[in-house]
Amino acid sequence: MPVFENVGFYYRRGQEVLRGVSFSIGEGEYVSIVGGNGSGKSTLAKLMNGLLLPKSGTVAVQGRTTSDPRHLRFIRESIGLIFQNPDDQFITTNVTDEIVFGLENVRVPAGEIGKRIRLALAAVGLEAYAESAPHELSGGQKQRAAVAAVLAMRPRILVFDEATSMLDPGARADMKTLMRKLHEGGIGIVQITHHMDEVLDSERVLLLDRGTVAFDGRPEAFFRGVPLERYGLEKPFAVRVHEELGWTGIPGADWKERAAAQWKRS
Repeated sequence: MPVFENVGFYYRRGQEVLRGVSFSIGEGEYVSIVGGNGSGKSTLAKLMNGLLLPKSGTVAVQGRTTSDPRHLRFIRESIGLIFQNPDDQFITTNVTDEIVFGLENVRVPAGEIGKRIRLALAAVGLEAYAESAPHELSGGQKQRAAVAAVLAMRPRILVFDEATSMLDPGARADMKTLMRKLHEGGIGIVQITHHMDEVLDSERVLLLDRGTVAFDGRPEAFFRGVPLERYGLEKPFAVRVHEELGWTGIPGADWKERAAAQWKRS
């Protein structure tokens, strides 16, 4: 759906953050965007749904360019953005009102709002927290509430901009599970992450380096062929075990069981 064509962007003239970036993301894809600090990942996320506009080139969603104000409502409904810090997205006093605020802004009929609230809360497992204030929630619950507010607007793609970086390991695992569940339900997932183990869930990897796309391909090719240390990245433990044991491809969900079985046979 999003199509970047020769996109350039800078915050200060003469200091480009992105240069000549071109790629597209298809319907229902699961894509990880990775790269070192300052590589342009978060800028890319904001360009994707029109929070930022390109300085050169074009960003379009289903043929509608983000630079045309008439298209922004459609684009922002189609591509939802989840930020690193969920507190940055909360502007009301409870979880339900947070969802209602977004729905009213896009003029969802009043008779449909209740249904959308129920479905969104159920999707993220927060039915029991519908009337809770955001500050009463744990970090993981806050992030799921932020997802619910965006999910209620029925986007076709969800962009997670370092959405797990402030979570503890348990909450991060829950968020990964939620992403997989949403993807299985037909929603496209774009995750911007510095946790390389999260890349294992995706179908495609985009590597940004100094504002350009240095790699675009399958995770197995990424981990096998890209010198990650050059970009300040590290292979996840599961991949290192996979390689040490001589397995092909990349680890699936059963890699621990496979390793244990091989250990018993040896």
